[in-house]
Amino acid sequence: MDEQEKLRILITDDSRLLRKKLREELERLNCEVIEAVNGKEAITLVLEQEPDGVILDIVMPVVGGIEALEFIREVAPDVPVVMLSSMGTPQKLMQCLKMGAIDFIHKPYTREQIIHTVERMKKLRNKRVDKVNAESYDDF
Repeated sequence: MDEQEKLRILITDDSRLLRKKLREELERLNCEVIEAVNGKEAITLVLEQEPDGVILDIVMPVVGGIEALEFIREVAPDVPVVMLSSMGTPQKLMQCLKMGAIDFIHKPYTREQIIHTVERMKKLRNKRVDKVNAESYDDF
């Protein structure tokens, strides 16, 4: 996978305004953005679109972020997930990290936090690609 290939990120939040602002921020960072309005939609899109990373709100209708994180870890364990919430208690933070989230961003987020998230997701994607390439090479 080319270093310059766009990072494909799924943002999941029931706030249309937050999704719009986050989409604009991510697109300025040369990311391709997929959007979901709740955890159920996020799970479907993870399965169908195979994003390079997921940003998940915690409190959403239908299926919340923690439940979505649990399912995503089962079906796509290598996809990095960052939780984004204004409901960030230390207990929720620890729960999400123990469940496999790579980070927890409190709303309102800063541009620097999003830049850091994108850089981290890009590094993790490149590690996954290198691992797959090495395993393919080992097959010969």
